[in-house]
Amino acid sequence: MNPTETADPRPPPRSIRSFVRRAGRITRAQERALGELLPRWGLPFTSQLLDLDAVFGRRAPRVLEIGFGDGATLVEVARARPDLDFLGVEVHPPGVGHCLLGIEAAGLTNLRIIVHDAVEVLERQLPPGVLDELWLYFPDPWPKKRHHKRRLVQPEFVALVADRLKPGGLFRLATDWEPYAEWMLEVLDAEPGLENTAPGGRFLDQVERSTTRFESRGRRLGHGVFDLAYRRRGVVS
Repeated sequence: MNPTETADPRPPPRSIRSFVRRAGRITRAQERALGELLPRWGLPFTSQLLDLDAVFGRRAPRVLEIGFGDGATLVEVARARPDLDFLGVEVHPPGVGHCLLGIEAAGLTNLRIIVHDAVEVLERQLPPGVLDELWLYFPDPWPKKRHHKRRLVQPEFVALVADRLKPGGLFRLATDWEPYAEWMLEVLDAEPGLENTAPGGRFLDQVERSTTRFESRGRRLGHGVFDLAYRRRGVVS
C-alpha cells in the first residue's frame, strides 16, 4: 500500500444475498409514489451514518423493520404509535410504492423508507446502539439445504443486529417454517450479546403484533407460526 493511502474501513460488497429482486406488477399509483413520494419519505442509501434525530426532527425510540412487504402492517403500527419512529427497509418496488401511498394517506411523520439491502444499511448507515427494536417477520426460509447459505439469519448478521440495538433493545422475529424457526433459535442462542426472552428459552406463546399478509398465507396452508424475541444484554442507561 502506498504510504499516503488509507485502508477503506467499509465492509466489502456482499456476494450472497438473502433476497431475489422480483419484477412484480406495479400499478400507476405505485409508480407515482416511487417518483413523487419516495424523495419525501425515503432515505437514500449512502455510506454515511444517519443522524436519526435530524431525520425525524426529534429524539424518540426507534424501530427498524426488515422486509415490510407491501407496508400495510408497518403503516398501521406507525399510525397507532406516534410516539415511536420507524424505519422500513425493502427492495421490491411494488411494496415500496404501496407503503408510500399508505404513508401519504395517513399523513405520517414518523416513518421513513430505505430501498436497499438491509444488511448493508445496518453495516454502513446505522451506528451502534441506535435501535430500540428490530423486526424480522417471515423472511424467506430458503428451505432447500443448498440454499441455507442465503438465509438472512446467520451468525454474522445476528452479531450485527446485537451491535445496533441499545442495551435492553429487542430483536423480534417470526416464521411459519418450523425448520427455519429451529435454525433461528440455534443461531440466536449462540450470540453472547443476546438473551431469549421466552419462558423456557424457546418460542413465545403470546405476542402483541399485527398479523402480516405472509402470516395469514402460512396459516391458510396449515403452517404453525413461531415467534421469537431476544434482548440485547447490557446495562440500560
